[in-house]
Amino acid sequence: MPTITTTDGVNIFYKDWGSGQPIVFSHGWPLTADDWDAQMTFFLQHGYRVIAHDRRGHGRSDQPSTGNDMDHWIADLAALTEHLNLRDAIHIGHSTGGGEVARYVARHQERVAKAVLVASLTPNMYRSEDNPSGQPPEWFEAIRAGVLGNRAEFYRFVPENPFYGYNLDGAKPSEAIIANWWRQGMAGGALAHYATVDSWLEDYTEDLKKITVPVLVMHGEADQVVPFASSVPRAVDLLKNGALKTYPGYPHGMLTTHADVLNPDLLSFIRS
Repeated sequence: MPTITTTDGVNIFYKDWGSGQPIVFSHGWPLTADDWDAQMTFFLQHGYRVIAHDRRGHGRSDQPSTGNDMDHWIADLAALTEHLNLRDAIHIGHSTGGGEVARYVARHQERVAKAVLVASLTPNMYRSEDNPSGQPPEWFEAIRAGVLGNRAEFYRFVPENPFYGYNLDGAKPSEAIIANWWRQGMAGGALAHYATVDSWLEDYTEDLKKITVPVLVMHGEADQVVPFASSVPRAVDLLKNGALKTYPGYPHGMLTTHADVLNPDLLSFIRS
C-alpha cells in the first residue's frame, strides 16, 4: 500500500490514480478514502489525476495516540501534496474534510487552483448567539458517548438515520451503503474518532477569509449533521470568490446517495 511517513513518524495511506490535473479528496468522519470511490472513478474517467488519503487514525493509516487534531491533519495533507509534488490542484472536502480543505487552502494557496466544500462544517457548526441553527452541546456529547460506548452499534445507527437521511419520510435505506459506512468507520481508531469532535467545535472563519481561489460550497437542505442554516450562507459570505449550490431534500451523505447529480456539478465547476 502506498504511504508517506510524517515528521512525527505516522504512516499515512493514500490512493493516487491517473494523470492530468490533480483532484485531492478529504473525507469526513469516521470514514476513509474509500468514501470517495464514486468521485475518484468518475474523475479518473474524465482525464484527471485523483488522490485521496486516510486521515491519521482512520482506515489504513496509523493510529497514533497523539496528533489527532486539525493542525496535524493539515500538516499531514501538506506533506502528502509536497511528496507528490502537486500543483494547480483542486481540493474537495466533505464534512470534517471541509474544515481540513479550508485550513489547508488558507495556508497553501500557491499549490491550489480551486476548492469545493461539500456538506462542510465551515465556518462552524456549534450553536451560539451568532449561530442559533448550529448543533447544541448535547449533540456533540452524544457523539462522544457513542464512540466510547458500543461503537459498533453506534456506527450502525448513524448511517441508518441522520447521515444519509434514511430516517426521513419516504426514504429508501440501502443496506449496502449502511454496511460500507460501518466497514470504514470500524477500520479506524476509537481514539481518533473521539478526538475528532474537538475539530467540530473549532471556528474556521479566519481560514475562509484568507482564501482567494474560487470555492464552490455544496450543501443539502435536509442535512441533519451540519444543518444548512448553520454553515452555508455564512461560509459563502466569508469567501472572497465563493459560489453556492444547494440541493433540496438532500442529506449529509449526498455524495454517495446522489453521486449521479453531484459528480456532474463538480465537473462543471472544475471546468469553468
